[in-house]
Amino acid sequence: MRRRFDERAVRSAERRAREDAAPRLIAAVPNLESLQINVREHRAGNTVADATYVRRVVVLHAPAMFIVPCGEPSCRDDHDLTSSLMPGLRNGATQLEGEDDCRGTVGSSPCQRVLRWTAIAAYRP
Repeated sequence: MRRRFDERAVRSAERRAREDAAPRLIAAVPNLESLQINVREHRAGNTVADATYVRRVVVLHAPAMFIVPCGEPSCRDDHDLTSSLMPGLRNGATQLEGEDDCRGTVGSSPCQRVLRWTAIAAYRP
């Protein structure tokens, strides 16, 4: 149990370091005023979400990087939504949607988690 906790702590620290090194969101999309990402995560083949939550982004301080940890505690991967979100935000999209299959593993098996997301953005004129 302790080893699993240590691995998650290391992955979390690595993710924070990548986010700290990334350019700031406000520099990449200067007129972005607010952003929230609604997340639903479930196992592949299951229609009922295992987890749902809202991630509110603090635009003034946030990195221009959107990494969501996999909801499976044993998984060794994250969902990187950056390449799906940034082009739309730069183009002024007010709503973006997507789906990301986890590419991680749980033990020696594929993770099987699927993350569906909807981003809602508002911009300054």
